[in-house]
Amino acid sequence: MDALSITVERADTPAVAALLTRHHALMRAGSPEESCHVMDVSELVAADVTLLAARQGDQVLGVGALKVIGADHGELKSMHTAQEARGKGVARAILNALQDKAQKQGLSRLSLETGTADMFAPARALYHAEGFQVCPAFGGYVADPLSVIMTRTF
Repeated sequence: MDALSITVERADTPAVAALLTRHHALMRAGSPEESCHVMDVSELVAADVTLLAARQGDQVLGVGALKVIGADHGELKSMHTAQEARGKGVARAILNALQDKAQKQGLSRLSLETGTADMFAPARALYHAEGFQVCPAFGGYVADPLSVIMTRTF
């Protein structure tokens, strides 16, 4: 079995785009439009983001993106692990790599928006374990009973 590698990727790379499309469909199916802040492949390509993919051989097992939203502030976007790879440390590996990238870019704060539904509980637990705390809305987000806003500083 090949080791897990984390690499910078373009969102429109076929295998990455396929996983992002699955992520987009899952998020859209699980949240009403006004509470769903997922970016599709074209938005991720157009945005100023650093997208990472976790690969095992040629298979993309997870993705995550870092979007700079201020001089020292970044936002995590499109964190997703393929269903078949969940519980194997893929999300933590991507999150740690994104946090390293943020620090190397001089960011001192990372924030994110995730859902309140049970399907988001593992993500919330991971973020909490990595030092993220619930906080007020930032950027263009507003208070929403279907959203959890979290942040951490370095």
